[in-house]
Amino acid sequence: MLNLGGVSAASLADRYDTPLYVYEAARIRAAYATLKRAFDVDDLRIHFATKANSNPWILRILAQEGAWADVVSPGEIVMARTAGFPARRLLYNGNSASDAEMRAAVEHGVRINVESMSQLRRLGALAPGVAVSIRFNIYVGGGHHSHVITGGPESKFGIDWEQADEARALAAQGRLRVAGVHCHIGSGVLQAERFVAAVTNLLTVAQRFPDLEQVNFGGGIGIPYRRGDQELAVDRLGALLTGEYERFCASYGARPALCLEPGRFLVARSGTLLCRVTAVNQARKYLFAGTDSGFNHLVRPAMYGSYHHIEAVEPRAGEPRDTVLTGNICESGDVFTRDEEGIVPRALPPLEEGDLVAIRDAGAYGFAMASRYNSFPLPAEVLVEDGADTLIRRRDTLPQLLENIPALPEGEGPTEEGAR
Repeated sequence: MLNLGGVSAASLADRYDTPLYVYEAARIRAAYATLKRAFDVDDLRIHFATKANSNPWILRILAQEGAWADVVSPGEIVMARTAGFPARRLLYNGNSASDAEMRAAVEHGVRINVESMSQLRRLGALAPGVAVSIRFNIYVGGGHHSHVITGGPESKFGIDWEQADEARALAAQGRLRVAGVHCHIGSGVLQAERFVAAVTNLLTVAQRFPDLEQVNFGGGIGIPYRRGDQELAVDRLGALLTGEYERFCASYGARPALCLEPGRFLVARSGTLLCRVTAVNQARKYLFAGTDSGFNHLVRPAMYGSYHHIEAVEPRAGEPRDTVLTGNICESGDVFTRDEEGIVPRALPPLEEGDLVAIRDAGAYGFAMASRYNSFPLPAEVLVEDGADTLIRRRDTLPQLLENIPALPEGEGPTEEGAR
């Protein structure tokens, strides 16, 4: 029987119903501690990507541990501030940010990470005198899928690192103080050497900017979603990047803070999506087990072909069967057991209607990317720690589907003939 944070998964499903996101606080704290230990740096700032999981209860755990945070919208600023992050511990990393969005960040006292000449020019006109960071595309990319590679010739993110002198001049023209430089190669990276190649380029650019307060190495550190796959050697990563940082500091003549953006690494393994089997259908080619969830709650398999470990909460006796676990969305792509090419059956214990299944490692980009597609309500979220469970987001109700819809004019419904 599956336990999550010292609590029976079955009891959680009974208490809060399904589908249900469950997060284990201890896993979040352990991941943060692991990363922090790997870097022997006095001023280390570990920035959590709020977009990976923006529930304030989750953010609060990381704030308590001493984390900083990246935010990409005014809404994420509100979430992070609600969770207890002071404004100085936030970095605004929005893409194609509007003047209104930048104004909101400035008004909250949040430093902006500028990623285009256009944005640099507009921010200079909007808020001359503020300190900024600049994101550079250092033409090194990596990640688990082409959609999440954020460096290289096809990336929309960052100023070309060969335009560093132009960026510095434009910042001076707008009376902006460049206090940081930044790069990011992608999400879900598992090769330490890939980070080193990026950092080497970034630190070359950093030498052109005096008086930096921080150098941001980015991150996007991955986890092995498949059981038995090789993990990124965090200690090795720490040693390699610390070495690059120390060499830079020696030649730069100062010690700016070292920033990291580990992303999913901090929360992915903490989360489990519990759902209940609602239908079993032996078709000509596949045995399908349908559930009460779908890609409206966990889109990563449908969007990226991503793998998530799946297990029965209370496995039935019998030989495992090749099973295709699906959702309840009216699209053929709504399959949890798939890759980029399509359906890949999974050896699962025999499943029957009413059985609980757990989709693991769903703490990052799970609920955060969820939607009300097909007009299904969003699931509840629960946090477990030290054997106690806390509801941290209530389940949607059907009336909430209409809460932002103006009332329809009375007397303008379908005619009797049109309703036939």
